[in-house]
Amino acid sequence: MPDYQEMYLHLCRETERAIRILIQAQRDCEELYLRDDGAALRVFPKPQAPQEND
Repeated sequence: MPDYQEMYLHLCRETERAIRILIQAQRDCEELYLRDDGAALRVFPKPQAPQEND
């Protein structure tokens, strides 16, 4: 008969480990993003709406 308690505990431990790996990967990527100067942002003026001739 399978040891369901051990199976459950194993699954919980491995799930927790996977979550920690994903969190660390996200933090690493965020750190890389923050370190990069990136491209300069350019703000374009809002186009003027056409005016009606009365």
